[in-house]
Order: sequence, then structure tokens, then C-alpha cells
Amino acid sequence: MNIHHLELFYYVARHGGISEAVRNIPYGIQQPAVSGQIAQLEEFLGTTLFHRRPFALTAPGEKLYLFIEPFFSRLDGIASELQGGMAHQVRIGSSDIVLRDHLPELLQTARKKFPQLKLTLREGYQPELESLLQKQEIDLAVTLIEKKPISGIQSQALLELPLILVVEKSSPLKSADELWKRDRIDEPLICLPASEAICKNFQQGLNRLGIDWFPGIEVSSVDIIQTYVANGFGIGLTVSIPKTKLSPNIRTIPLPDFAPVIMGALWRGRPSPPVQLILDELQRRARLLST
Repeated sequence: MNIHHLELFYYVARHGGISEAVRNIPYGIQQPAVSGQIAQLEEFLGTTLFHRRPFALTAPGEKLYLFIEPFFSRLDGIASELQGGMAHQVRIGSSDIVLRDHLPELLQTARKKFPQLKLTLREGYQPELESLLQKQEIDLAVTLIEKKPISGIQSQALLELPLILVVEKSSPLKSADELWKRDRIDEPLICLPASEAICKNFQQGLNRLGIDWFPGIEVSSVDIIQTYVANGFGIGLTVSIPKTKLSPNIRTIPLPDFAPVIMGALWRGRPSPPVQLILDELQRRARLLST
């Protein structure tokens, strides 16, 4: 028997179906591939292992699962035991603000439990980070989430972040309504790339108001938005992040009628113990920031 086929069957039986198994297998594999390899296992054994709809193990499937379950369920435990004092590695991707202002304290907590924790930190935004997760180049992404993740990636919403505009401190602009009442908005809009959730939500809000205002300057980070606004290049679009300090040379204008964005965590399969600890700490920190 093919041991990989048995591993896939273990996840299917444990999680009650192929689609649920794909979401929990700790490496990238698509649903058609799982279905095809399970079919090969059934052909080899000459029997049906489970009914698809509704999901239920057949008698042969139950017998096979009971045989292989002790082995596959204990793999993580034996790996940790054999690693002993070996270092755990966690690769995290997120925006520059999260990496700079929010992760250091959290990662100090993780290191207390895993003293030899080795970290790799990658700066990026949603589309890039999802791609890195798919290619298994990072283990965890802390980023904006705007839709159900693709197959194999799990998500956890953490914080709701309202959209805001940022202007020079000396700007006469007091509210967004002053902009919307103009015949034309002359100031350049400084923002992240159009593919980012912040920009999408903003443009959808403008469409509802019947207003055209497209990016004049696209930048790669929120910090750069602040820098260019402070130097008089235009009006910036960003989000209000709790307990994050803005440049003293700019001020914010709320956008209460625009849909907020959701900051969340993305990961693949079953998280390792250090990743699970970081996820737990992210949720705890999000609750504190929300109060």
C-alpha cells in the first residue's frame, strides 16, 4: 500500500470528508488530488472506504482507520520528543507596521515557552502573503482578509479596522464631506496598490457616492503614505490601527460611511505548537486592542 494514500485517508476519515481534510492537511494539496489518490487506494484494496454524501466510513474504512490512526495521530508528539532541545522555526509574513509595532512583544512571549525559537520575518501585503503561504514559504500571515481563503488556507479574523484619510496638519480640510461636495478633487490620492483591500473598500464607497477619485501615488507601505502626506504630495488613504502613533505632521479624517477592513491571520493545515501559541497571543492582543 502507498503510505501517502493512507495518510490522506487518515485526514479524510478524521475530519469527515475530503473538503474538510484539505483544510487540515499540513501541506498544500488540492481537493481533486486527494479524491484521485483515495480512489487509487480503494481500487488497490478492492473496496469502498467511505460514502461521500453524507460522509460515513464503511466497515472496511472503519477497520482501516482504526489500524492507521494510532500511527498518524502520534507523529507530532514523537517529532517533538525526538527534537528535544532542537530549535523550532516559524516564518511570519505581515505589513511593516505589524512587524514593527505589534509582533515584538508577542514574540517575546512565544520565546519564553520556546527558548530556541528561530524566526523569519517577511514584509508584505495580502496578495503576496497568500502566495507565499501557498508556496509554503511562510507558516503564518498576519494581514487583511477580504474573502474566504483559497482551499488549504485557514483564517481567523482578529480586528476590524476603519478607513481614514490623512492630511497635512496645516490642511484646512475638516471632514470628508467637504471633499465629496466638490465638483472635482484636485489633491492626489496616496495609497497602497489598487489590489489591496483598503483601496477596494474605498473605491466601492466612492462608487456609492458617485465620486471619481483614483490613486495619484501608489506606495508599498503605510509609513510611506504618511511621509508623502507630511511633505505635501497629497491626501493619504489608510486605516486606523489601535495604539499606533501617527507622524506629528499629519492628522486624520474619519470615513464612517466606508466599509472597514478586517485584519486576520492565515495559515495552512494544523499549526505547529509555536504557531498555535502565536495565534492564541494574536487573538488575546486583538481583544485587548478592541477594548
